[in-house]
Amino acid sequence: MPPERKIRITAGKVSAEATLNDSPTATKIWEALPIEGRGNTWGDEIYFSIPVEATQEKDARDLVAVGELGYWPPGTAFCIFFGRTPASTDERPRAASPVNILGKIQGDATVFKAVSSGTRVTLDKT
Repeated sequence: MPPERKIRITAGKVSAEATLNDSPTATKIWEALPIEGRGNTWGDEIYFSIPVEATQEKDARDLVAVGELGYWPPGTAFCIFFGRTPASTDERPRAASPVNILGKIQGDATVFKAVSSGTRVTLDKT
């Protein structure tokens, strides 16, 4: 089993650790770290374009769990899901279209509710 790939996501004053899975997209992102961008909010989701190109994986989905991390191929975007989005039909986050699941926030993902659009977001290896 490969070693656990832990990252730190920092958005303004908010910071959380996450673990990346072993998917092809997560591997590309791991190899590109550190990454920095300006976050956009869409309901309780933060997303931003990253310099990683990946295609939609076969297990990509639009219905995600609170705390899951995704990669949105149409926007080459890293996504942090922490609650309802405008596309949600219940309490679960729903992406605009299928995302590749990258991993999960460790602990309380709702801390990202304090982040406003335009905040600088950094992804680093821990």
